[in-house]
Amino acid sequence: MTENELQNYLKTNYPRENEKCEWKEFKSLKSAVSGRAGDDVISYVSAIANMQGGNLVIGIQDQTHAIVGIKEFAEYTIENIKYRVIGNCPNLNADLFQVEQFISSDTNKTVWVFHIPKHQFRLPVYAHKKTWQRIDDNLVEMTKARLDAILTQVQVNEDWSAVIVPDATLEDLDKNAIEKARFEFKKRNPKYSKDLDNWNDYDFLNKSKITIKGKITRTALILLGKEEAEHFLGSFVKIRWNLKTVDNQDKDFDIFSIPLLLAVDTVYLKIRNLKYRYLRDGTLFPDEVLRYDPFIIRESLNNAIAHQDYSKGARINVVEFEDDHLVFSNYGSFLPKSIEDVVLNDTPEEVYRNPFLVEAMKNLDMIETQGGGIRKIFNFQRQRFFPLPDYNFSDNKVKVTITGKILNEDFARILIKNPNLSLEDIILLDKVQKQKPITDGEFKYLKKLKFVEGRKSNIFLSFNVVELTNNEELKAEYIANRSFDDSHFKDMIVGYLKKFGKSKRQSIDNLIIPKLSAALSEEKKKKKVTNFLSALGKEGKIKCTPGYYWELI
Repeated sequence: MTENELQNYLKTNYPRENEKCEWKEFKSLKSAVSGRAGDDVISYVSAIANMQGGNLVIGIQDQTHAIVGIKEFAEYTIENIKYRVIGNCPNLNADLFQVEQFISSDTNKTVWVFHIPKHQFRLPVYAHKKTWQRIDDNLVEMTKARLDAILTQVQVNEDWSAVIVPDATLEDLDKNAIEKARFEFKKRNPKYSKDLDNWNDYDFLNKSKITIKGKITRTALILLGKEEAEHFLGSFVKIRWNLKTVDNQDKDFDIFSIPLLLAVDTVYLKIRNLKYRYLRDGTLFPDEVLRYDPFIIRESLNNAIAHQDYSKGARINVVEFEDDHLVFSNYGSFLPKSIEDVVLNDTPEEVYRNPFLVEAMKNLDMIETQGGGIRKIFNFQRQRFFPLPDYNFSDNKVKVTITGKILNEDFARILIKNPNLSLEDIILLDKVQKQKPITDGEFKYLKKLKFVEGRKSNIFLSFNVVELTNNEELKAEYIANRSFDDSHFKDMIVGYLKKFGKSKRQSIDNLIIPKLSAALSEEKKKKKVTNFLSALGKEGKIKCTPGYYWELI
């Protein structure tokens, strides 16, 4: 391939930098293969392997993706580089790890592509005696949450919920729970409507995949067991509801044991699902909705039951805060690749922690197993113009926060004025309203849509959107908080030094800091001035002299 053909090939097959793909220049391999921790080949191999596997392309300029080629090989060859990387990356799957070489026919530039397999079962890949991962565009030491997710990885054949409890019998199951199960099974499986009433409990429980050949499973006890039979499960399969004040003080609580099929309804009734009223622009008639759609409460709670890591001996928690948000939490890592995959692509999970329990809950109409349940939660929130759900996977837990009110009026206005926004766009806007970091590409995309202005670290709604509100106070706040481009402040510094000559840092701070965004802390403002001075120094426009004076070059 010519250089142009090779570049097109690489862009087609490795089109973007993310957790699965990285493009690096690495013109010299002398210290690039195993050099500075966090910035060499083996660190990137570790990071990519510890996510879902992927590719590292070297010999490519980071920003432009132009082919520069590897110029200094330092005795590395396409044959021996593989073994050097494997030797420096403990737990890397040597059988699946490959390195591919491309040489442009017209310019003789060499590019290597490292094909990196996903980490092996419960074995994180190391480099420099550390584990690494990718977060957006950054390579960082692995978070505890990600490490726990790998170390507690579940295989399909390890199903705690399918284990038969030898001493348990049908007498240990709650009659009311069985009747409820029959009703829900018929609703979910109408094809059995005519036959179900003729099934005895033994047949029904087998056909609904709650028992195995009449033997009582842990799933049967979780969903249908009498409360006094909880000792078969270790007396920890419980749901704790807790009401907290705005300042996080306990106000009320209750604990619910098996059968969890009935406990879900009891917990639902505990939650104070009050009405929420708000006025839309241009009307005097308020919209009135429940703070939490009933589906959201039940789906979130049932998901926690389905995916709880019961081997940890912990409770499922539902925490209700008086400032109008709910938090559902259960032990265990989130098994799909990401929330975005589940929501945007509507992708079902490939592996379940408790497959037997999940199948039973599906048959009883408690959960959806095609990825649709979580997506529905997102859509119910968007219909209310409320914040989207927050998922936190730290401390080997799955924690879901549902907010039952408008968090940011500007976010709600954008959704009202733009009803055809995609869910992907709304997820990005939700990150902005919650002041969560977004990538450079996401920032540029929102700027193109004219939904945001400012710099990536300090984003505000675009003036066009604010103008629609006709709110002078909001406009004033917007103007006070928006910031000029870096070039504006750098020009100010150069102009100041031209007029007044050599100046101390304090004088420059006094010039710039009052003009920076009011939303920034004093510490961040000082850091920005440092960055301006550093940039001007690198550009060869100013220099720092003894005494911490700054002057023009």
